[in-house]
Amino acid sequence: MQRGSDRLSVHRDDEMKHELQGLLRSGHPTRSEEWHDPEPSAEDDPEVWGGPVVPGTSRASLATVRLELGRILGRGSFPAGPGELSVTLRRRNAPDALVEAVRRLPHKERYANVSELAEALVGSGR
Repeated sequence: MQRGSDRLSVHRDDEMKHELQGLLRSGHPTRSEEWHDPEPSAEDDPEVWGGPVVPGTSRASLATVRLELGRILGRGSFPAGPGELSVTLRRRNAPDALVEAVRRLPHKERYANVSELAEALVGSGR
């Protein structure tokens, strides 16, 4: 029987499903060998558990705001003003608070890259 691009047999699929059954039921790894478990997060990893990064909050350092804007906007969005950037952020499903913070920046300003935009957001305290 042709299964498209799947390289595993039906028997291997069932075996893998059985291996994952304990993890799916318990919510944590059930293997006794540590090398099977995923690594814990490092100290310098960005925080993803605390919700969206919004300028003006305690978590919003320049680096985290720049990382979040770069992840959402990319290079193709620049140079641009706050109006264009807020439309792009909204279209790419950015958090509402981040969109509003960009929209409140001075309308005559133009930003050449993510770093300039992040500095304006963090520096303005929004």
